[in-house]
Amino acid sequence: MRCSVSPVSLSRRVGLAVGLATALGCVPQFASAQAFPSKPVRIITPFPVGGGPDGVARLVADKLSKSWGQPVVVENRPGGNGFIAIDAFKRGAKDGHDLIVLDNVHLAAYPSLFKKLPYDTAKDFDTLLPLFKTYFFFTVAANSKYKTVGDIVADAKANPGKLNYGSWSIGNPVHLGSELFESATGTQMEHVLYKETTQLYTSVSTGELSFALGSAATAGPLQRAGKLRFLAVTAPQRLASFPDVPTVGESGGPKGFEVTGWNAIAVPPGLPPAVTDKIRKDLEQALSGADVQEKFKSFGYEPFPTTRANFAQFVKDESQRFGDVIKKANVSLD
Repeated sequence: MRCSVSPVSLSRRVGLAVGLATALGCVPQFASAQAFPSKPVRIITPFPVGGGPDGVARLVADKLSKSWGQPVVVENRPGGNGFIAIDAFKRGAKDGHDLIVLDNVHLAAYPSLFKKLPYDTAKDFDTLLPLFKTYFFFTVAANSKYKTVGDIVADAKANPGKLNYGSWSIGNPVHLGSELFESATGTQMEHVLYKETTQLYTSVSTGELSFALGSAATAGPLQRAGKLRFLAVTAPQRLASFPDVPTVGESGGPKGFEVTGWNAIAVPPGLPPAVTDKIRKDLEQALSGADVQEKFKSFGYEPFPTTRANFAQFVKDESQRFGDVIKKANVSLD
């Protein structure tokens, strides 16, 4: 349905016009950068309160609220593989007043892991920009015999199926990154599934697991406590925050091996370009703040500046890479 509202009614009754258009199930064609936002904005997130993604979302929401002169609230809808949050977003406002935070699992992995999804990445979301990215470390127990990633590869080749690694769910970057590592090294290892990240990295520290990929946020506490060691980082170059940790290639693993996690902001498709551009511009401004950058460092996150076109291609490439890994590993969540 196409809706139209005259400029006169816009200037006098913006709130009424937005409400009427939303009730009719259509996107207001009058929306403009000057008129937006005309009411409180909601950022829906599939992540629980208290984690890194939640902390970044709340900091960004506070900045947007001050910039827009409207309340911007973060609504946590965890659980159900993110489907609960996505359903709330799909049923929400279509005029830009409802945003959603998604990660690479929702946008790049699930389309290959599920034969049928309750959403369509092309039709239900207009992904504006990434909020941040994070790399992962090869973690081993502090007293592990492995000193390099090359040691893990050599042991795995000498003892097929004997080494194990863990993750907290099927299809997350740690799981798929480990599957990618097996594929890249021609090795065969056992995947052990855990319910919680704390259990996972405790098992690494006790030697119950041979290794696990972990971020600075999830594995960092045990690493700082001296119970874990970081052998290498899955980044194209060493991180400024961990200058002594080599890349996977430098540590005897596959050259150019890279695994990232990332979060992105999306809006409903079909918004007027002026509104979409305003949201993206103001988000970029919020992310550039020194306090946001400091928050990134505390969670081991990295800025992810990119153009909209380049990010769209990046998501496409990630989907292809994850899809290939999932198909080769014969992994499914249906």
